[in-house]
Amino acid sequence: MRKTRAVNVANLQGWGKEDLDPTRPGSRQISHKQEPATEVPEGPTFSAAFDEQFQALLRWRRDVRRFETTSIDAYVVDRLLDAACLAPSVGYSQPWRFVSIDSETAREAVRANFAKCNAEALATYEGEKAQKYAELKLEGLREAPVQFAVFTDVATSVGHRLGRRTMPETLVYSTVMAIQNLWLSARVLGIGVGWVSILDPQELCSSLDVDPRWVFTAYLCLGYPKAVSAQPELRRVGWEQRNDEARRVLHR
Repeated sequence: MRKTRAVNVANLQGWGKEDLDPTRPGSRQISHKQEPATEVPEGPTFSAAFDEQFQALLRWRRDVRRFETTSIDAYVVDRLLDAACLAPSVGYSQPWRFVSIDSETAREAVRANFAKCNAEALATYEGEKAQKYAELKLEGLREAPVQFAVFTDVATSVGHRLGRRTMPETLVYSTVMAIQNLWLSARVLGIGVGWVSILDPQELCSSLDVDPRWVFTAYLCLGYPKAVSAQPELRRVGWEQRNDEARRVLHR
């Protein structure tokens, strides 16, 4: 039987849907001549201390592979999904679709999918790189208590196609931003997220029997991490180092 781990209540106190919205206004009264007072929204202000905490959050957000099997309260999972749905989306299309992978049958299908694709990936490496790849921990599919397959509804009529005529891929980009929202919100609560990408999308869609108009975008494992680090694991084990080119800005 899985234990349920308590979340820091201070991080959730008073956390309703309206509180998740960073644009939730205060109001001030402005009068112009004799016209009725009008409420003008004011955005929130953030302190220097908050900025430091946010920068720490970005540094400590890691792709987690090693999870405790302790369950996550359903209330917390629901709040994380609320946070995901605050992400920006092209034309306000909100194309993300979350499928919770709960049954052992569905999870076993995902594990089998990963095992096949991982073996194929290993075969593409040789020598020392193959050995290092074989040693990597690339998923937490057996341990993570919460798992989501995330899809993008590329046929959605919501948003009336605004902003995506020339770049339809912005629908998938929108889903990825929702995932980032969930990821950061989870880290605030001490919950780790792992993105498993070594999967066959077509096989996954078939085994989960989802709408054929949905495009598989991500498979997420959520759970309390066994260990945390500010450094990416692949950097730590020597698979790859930070690329300075990624920070370079070109000016035209």
